[in-house]
Amino acid sequence: MSLIPSAESLTCEFKSDRDRLPDRDLIEAVVCMANGEGGEIYLGVEDDGRVTGLHKGHRFLDGMAALIANRTQPALRVSVEQLEVDGLAVARISVPKCGQPVATSDGLLKRRRLQANGQPECVPYLPHEFASRQASFGLLDVSAQPPAGALASDLDPIERARLRQFIERFNGDRALLELDDAQLDAALGLTVRTPAGYLPSLTGLLLIGNEASLRALVPTHEIAFQILEGEEVRFNEFSRAPLLRAFEWVETLFKPLNTEREFQSGLFRVPVPRLDQRAFREAIANAITHRDYALRGAVHVRLSGDTLTISNPGGFVEGVTLNNLLVTEPRPRNPALADALKRIGLVERTGRGVDLIYRGLLRYGRHVPDFSLSDSHSVVLSLSLAAADEAFLKVILEEEARGHKELPVDSLIVLAALREQRRASSEQLAAFVQKEPARITGTIEALVEAGLLQAHGAGRGRTYTLSPTLYGLLGEQTEYIQQAGFDRLQQEQLILGFIAQNGSITRKDVMRLCRLTTSQAYKLTKQLCEDGVLEKQGFRKDSSYRKR
Repeated sequence: MSLIPSAESLTCEFKSDRDRLPDRDLIEAVVCMANGEGGEIYLGVEDDGRVTGLHKGHRFLDGMAALIANRTQPALRVSVEQLEVDGLAVARISVPKCGQPVATSDGLLKRRRLQANGQPECVPYLPHEFASRQASFGLLDVSAQPPAGALASDLDPIERARLRQFIERFNGDRALLELDDAQLDAALGLTVRTPAGYLPSLTGLLLIGNEASLRALVPTHEIAFQILEGEEVRFNEFSRAPLLRAFEWVETLFKPLNTEREFQSGLFRVPVPRLDQRAFREAIANAITHRDYALRGAVHVRLSGDTLTISNPGGFVEGVTLNNLLVTEPRPRNPALADALKRIGLVERTGRGVDLIYRGLLRYGRHVPDFSLSDSHSVVLSLSLAAADEAFLKVILEEEARGHKELPVDSLIVLAALREQRRASSEQLAAFVQKEPARITGTIEALVEAGLLQAHGAGRGRTYTLSPTLYGLLGEQTEYIQQAGFDRLQQEQLILGFIAQNGSITRKDVMRLCRLTTSQAYKLTKQLCEDGVLEKQGFRKDSSYRKR
């Protein structure tokens, strides 16, 4: 494995040192990397990846970290390591990603980004970008600050009345309804105290600002609703109204498209919408809560075929990735706005709205929510509107009725994973749930006990499939037969291969080889004997098996 990447990237930069790279250029490169995504600088490598080694003036690297700390503001702590590549010395400088702007001691500010062609470059780091970056690190809550030029008269009494209606409609914090207007604004963080008196915060303008003021003071706020049919645009409208009115606008547009049917489950008729209303509401609320209001671009709600896509400007905040979405603590980019929406009742109060989105799709047998198109500039969520699997929903409803509670979202994810993967180990299922294997053992075994899953094998080789009963209820009996048949054929070949090498096999050997329990090994060897594949020799503890 090469010690050096093959090419430069957003987090990797090569610097030639044949003519001794000036300290100023080195410091600029470090600052640029720190204000980007962090990464590593390889000193002694040409732009094309050729290793030419360190200049003799850089052969002793002990003082390089101190030099960088002394020439950056605030002082940046990097680690410097010497590598040996093809007999040549190379310095690897590991640069951390910083939330606060980092400048050279001369006041130069740059940041690293990718060009349209995918190649990295260093560009000036401008003051208006500072707040956006600090917000993504949780160092600054822009939504709690008053925008420049905002006045108390920018708040709209009609929108405040709408806010009160939302609290009643969505069962928000009813104590807020007892407050007068000034107290309500203060309690929800819609106004903040300043030397000039109480002024609207960004949250206040977004929720109850009048539209003209919102356009002037928060020009980046915009929501788009689009309907596509193939390559044709059937509907394409934009709203720059305050958030609560814009939310109602989106709901009104989507409602006739969210068709609903019913099916019989026991004594009850169960409605089956194209998209669960709570999941839709959470997805929209997440987009407007977590968007970066320093960036231009609308929150897009786009319906195309059987997919609803919701996107917002601004990538995931620091610490949130595709691999921990389900388990990381809530980290809103705009905490004041998020808190106000929770108290109004528009979003899930624990901050775990992503669980509602998953539940809203998986309980109907649809695909998991897809965030895979998200990047550092935007979060993109795709929701499946494919026809619901009514047989699967019926199984879920019956299990929830039996347990007198909703099936945990982890259980729904496990069932969805096995419907697609057919067979998986606990480690593989843990990856879908984004938890350690030990933390989902209880979830998996509960599904086994409920008769929804079947375990195969023992110990580290234990795997799981949907149970034959569940396959039967879903009308997919052949899928189970294929899985069970594959097990049997695989085990038979392992046993015959062992006998070919050793002449015979004991039941303990079968248990270790096929990772089976005692009873499973007994049943397998007995069946192979009855099928004429094996022949038993000896009795009880001394018995063994050979090929017939």
